Amino acid sequence: MSDAIKVDIWSDVQCPWCYIGKRKFEAGAKQFGGAVEIEYHSFELSPDTPVDFDGTPVDYLSQRKGMPKQQVEQMLANVTAIAKSVGLDYDYDHVHQTNTVISHELIHFAKSKGRQLEMKERLLKAYFVNGEHVGRIPDLVDIAVELGYDRAEVTEALESHRFLADVKADVAQAQEYGINGVPFFVIDGKYGVSGAQEAETFANVLTQVASEKEIVQ
Repeated sequence: MSDAIKVDIWSDVQCPWCYIGKRKFEAGAKQFGGAVEIEYHSFELSPDTPVDFDGTPVDYLSQRKGMPKQQVEQMLANVTAIAKSVGLDYDYDHVHQTNTVISHELIHFAKSKGRQLEMKERLLKAYFVNGEHVGRIPDLVDIAVELGYDRAEVTEALESHRFLADVKADVAQAQEYGINGVPFFVIDGKYGVSGAQEAETFANVLTQVASEKEIVQ
């Protein structure tokens, strides 16, 4: 894939705009039509969140942002409607607010097997659509086994935190780039696109990069 355009994406499993942005980017890449190589990088929106937060996402956001619950509920209704427009059925009534660091370790484990994109999609779906817990090792191991991974190998990788250094390296690189919100897309190592932009925006940037690469060649 040497001629492919490399796209590095910083994202968190519990970021609603990251799943929406994923769908919009995929649509933009399809419109572009050329070869694209995607690599996901870890970003922790709320690294201080407990694994088992005692409350709902509304409770959490209300406490964290200091917003009235009614305002948070409206905000979540809005993002749910936008998710619906790109084919995602968010179910905030069953979301388990949690710490996502272990899920990022699992994504790096899958990356070591050449299956990172599949795991990223599965964990986003787990969190926003299926109401599964993505902060506890046993739950994450069950998800990995469902995808065909060996239970003992995944359990060892997560319990030993073999991939924690990779997660932290991603977070450090984000800080170097000045990334303080996700999703954030770095295209061809030089263009940054922040947020869940429209598909056309991504298609245009990819087309521009492709034309520049042709000129250089």
